[in-house]
Amino acid sequence: MILADTGFWLALANRSDSHHARAKAALAKHRGPYVTTWPVMTETCHMLATRLGPIAEVAFIRSGVMGAFDIFALDRTHLPRIETLMEKYRALPMDLADASLVILAEEVGTGDILSTDARDFGAYRWKNRKPFKNLLLP
Repeated sequence: MILADTGFWLALANRSDSHHARAKAALAKHRGPYVTTWPVMTETCHMLATRLGPIAEVAFIRSGVMGAFDIFALDRTHLPRIETLMEKYRALPMDLADASLVILAEEVGTGDILSTDARDFGAYRWKNRKPFKNLLLP
């Protein structure tokens, strides 16, 4: 199982993104399954619509419909952990999408992630001590 962050989805969709070729290569190399979260979906849709237009946003949603990735659903029981994480990493700061990916890692038991955010996912720890392994960036 491989976690997917917003930056990965944006790089995959945008040929002019500096990480586009790397994102395509990672997609070919790591067959998944891929999983993301609703906060990442929201952030990705907003950024795709803003940067590339509604066609790109719909194409992303269509890829989910076609089964390109699964979506992990947060619930109310995750809120205390999200609060703890946001407090712990407030100097970065940590947003809801990133916190949701830490929760996801803890729930599925893997820190394998595709992200363009080397700084934050280099600092975050899941289960308080386990580092993420970014499969997109060295």
